[in-house]
Amino acid sequence: MINQTKNILGPKLRFPEFKDAGEWQKETVGEIAQVTSGGTPDSTNEKFWNGDIPWMNSGELNNKRINSVSNKITSLGLEESSTKLIPPQCVLIGLAGQGKTRGTAAINYIELCTNQSIASIHPNNGVFNSEFLYQRMDSMYDQLRALSTGEGGRGGLNLQIIKSIEVPLPILDEQQKIADCLSSLDEYLTAQSDKLEAFKVHKKGLMQQLFPTEGDASTGSAVPKLRFAEFRDSGEWSFVKLGEVCEFTQGVQIPSSEQTNIFSNGYIRYLYIRDFFTDKFKCYVQDKYPDKVIEKDEIMMVNTGNTAGQAYRGVRGVLSNNSFKITFNRNKINGSFLFTVLTGDFIQNQIQTFFNAAGQPHLGHKNVSLLPFTYPALPEQQKIADCLSSLDKLIKAQSEKIETLKAHKKGLMQQLFPLSGL
Repeated sequence: MINQTKNILGPKLRFPEFKDAGEWQKETVGEIAQVTSGGTPDSTNEKFWNGDIPWMNSGELNNKRINSVSNKITSLGLEESSTKLIPPQCVLIGLAGQGKTRGTAAINYIELCTNQSIASIHPNNGVFNSEFLYQRMDSMYDQLRALSTGEGGRGGLNLQIIKSIEVPLPILDEQQKIADCLSSLDEYLTAQSDKLEAFKVHKKGLMQQLFPTEGDASTGSAVPKLRFAEFRDSGEWSFVKLGEVCEFTQGVQIPSSEQTNIFSNGYIRYLYIRDFFTDKFKCYVQDKYPDKVIEKDEIMMVNTGNTAGQAYRGVRGVLSNNSFKITFNRNKINGSFLFTVLTGDFIQNQIQTFFNAAGQPHLGHKNVSLLPFTYPALPEQQKIADCLSSLDKLIKAQSEKIETLKAHKKGLMQQLFPLSGL
């Protein structure tokens, strides 16, 4: 007999065939399922690894639907450690980590072992549908992270917390219907994500064809593998160093004593590029630091910190002391073309070699000025920039479509699941 104190109202949205199916029943995870955690065999013992038993690390939770894992252990590794074999259809929850993994839900479709930072909620087919429970846990990501032990939620989850989570359950047929609906959305999201990745791969390959390499240029053959028909007889590209066609202006540190007078409409942080700034601030900077103002069609690059080397265009603001402006000869260089080169893999990979792994990344003007740069005449630059810009628009539109689908799913889940305590 159902305990009436566990009955809760159904969700705001129900499929027509279940509108009269009654209230949902609230249970804790520990009441409806076995919950276990795993372990890690000694990584220094070769006898424990490279066997035939799949072993999953917590980072692989981000794959969400687990059909394969990157590591395998031996039977001896299984016997000599605290890891355990778990069956397919377990709902997996990340227990530890300060990054995004803690609280992440996944579901496995193969028998495997896990490390100690993963909780496994074992299937119980007579009580709950594993896909339904996975979708429910996936919708509770922020709530799960808030449940973490430790000051300010900075600690980790544990099995006792997982077991105490309350789960509202309808009858199995309704669980299946909800699971089918949400998993179909997941499949569509995956297809759209694959399409986005295909766009990105296509752009990367196209850029490799449209731009000569440094090796080609150094041999006196600065000609790309692929050219638009109207430029096939236009000759070789010019091969220079960036410093030959660009100038670099370092940003500025505005004294804190002057900030009160500048920011009449409240404090606006100037230490990073902005899409807007107050007229009073603009007048102040143009008067005192006229070369530090950057307009929308100009290029700036970060030279200090974790984002060192990243270039930005299409914004206006004031250069900070951890960035510099790249000024170019507009009679020779198209800004969109230059920006494409600066943000491409060829230049970015070289920039990474300038950083000292032991310290904070810092990018000096001299190093940037020595980077190789090849370019054709302005009409061909414009054609290449327009082509790649069209691809960028497709990539942006596809990214926005995916975000819209994610928001739709999130909203749908809020309607399909009743509110419950934790």
